[in-house]
Amino acid sequence: MNNSLDKSACADQAGKVAPVINRSRCEGKADCVAVCPYGVFEVRQFTWEELGDISLRGRLKAWAHKRMQADVVSPDACHACGLCLKSCPEDAITLEKFST
Repeated sequence: MNNSLDKSACADQAGKVAPVINRSRCEGKADCVAVCPYGVFEVRQFTWEELGDISLRGRLKAWAHKRMQADVVSPDACHACGLCLKSCPEDAITLEKFST
């Protein structure tokens, strides 16, 4: 968790929504990691099996970026501030109702 980031924009209670990454869009640029004050994301290398049934364009992006993509590692820590949505250059993140 990067404690130097301002958490004041994230006023909502954690655990109501969680970020979901569109695997066909994400290029692993890590902007979401940089802006999230709660450590919800990390960038890691996915296997082709983990990427699943992504579009042809998504497969080409994954290949070009060595399958490095953002991963939601702490979905229950999301405070729904939307900083990740604003920071993602590929518009690859949505917030959906959190379910365990």
